[in-house]
Amino acid sequence: MGSFRILVASPVRQSPDILKEYALSLINLKTEGFQVDFLFIDDNICDESHTILKKLTGILGGSVLNGDERNRKQETYIPHQWDSYSISRVTEYRNIMLNYARDKGYDGLFFVDSDLMLHPKTLQHLVGHSKDIVSEIYWTDWSYSGVYRPQVWLYDNYTQYEINRQSPLNAEQIRKRTEEFYDMLRKPGLYKVGGLGGCTLIGRNVINSKVSFSPIYNLSFAGEDRHFCVRAAVLGFEMYVDTFYPAYHIYRKADLKGCEEYKKKCAYKEIEDIKNSWI
Repeated sequence: MGSFRILVASPVRQSPDILKEYALSLINLKTEGFQVDFLFIDDNICDESHTILKKLTGILGGSVLNGDERNRKQETYIPHQWDSYSISRVTEYRNIMLNYARDKGYDGLFFVDSDLMLHPKTLQHLVGHSKDIVSEIYWTDWSYSGVYRPQVWLYDNYTQYEINRQSPLNAEQIRKRTEEFYDMLRKPGLYKVGGLGGCTLIGRNVINSKVSFSPIYNLSFAGEDRHFCVRAAVLGFEMYVDTFYPAYHIYRKADLKGCEEYKKKCAYKEIEDIKNSWI
């Protein structure tokens, strides 16, 4: 397995406090048994974030590509600002990384969003499934509702329940089936899904296919991951989610308070000389 080559990649546009946790997570990621390279696209608008990413790539031995210069003209960092320009920019970045992995002949491409923390065993575990496309699960309270939902779905844009193709379901049936889906995903296992993103390993067959993140002109889905998943399914690839080692999503500043507990649970190694000298 020593010759198995994996590219860990992400576009990075992140606040410094969250980026530091992401960086520590990647430093703790176990990569024994593979040749792992790192590729980041620096889309940051904050000098401190530029510095952290530069130091991280120095530690990991990775490469950094510059993002769109137009984005650097913004004066403040606004998290999760998904207007049409932001979506098209991220789509372009993901296609660049996909083409890079294809051109360099990688066996796997592991997309890890820059607001995630991973269990150190995540990459080795996902590779062990030998699936064309597999994500590690994470749960997020997307709308301050107090309800945490997974980043994977079964159908269409974000449908998280088994549909009835013969007749529509009522509200109570949808609620019950959605809870059944969530209950299943809370149990450690590997499950087939219809869509995923954020923390996804794709294999050589997918990398070398005609899959991309570009918009499909007759679909109104907003996120680039939706279009990737539709293309993958049309090309005959199945998608899975692993739930053995859930990632931790630092979706907003308030989620930073859960980082220490996650690091303890995952037995992170705190590297003091790195922790105290990002800047």
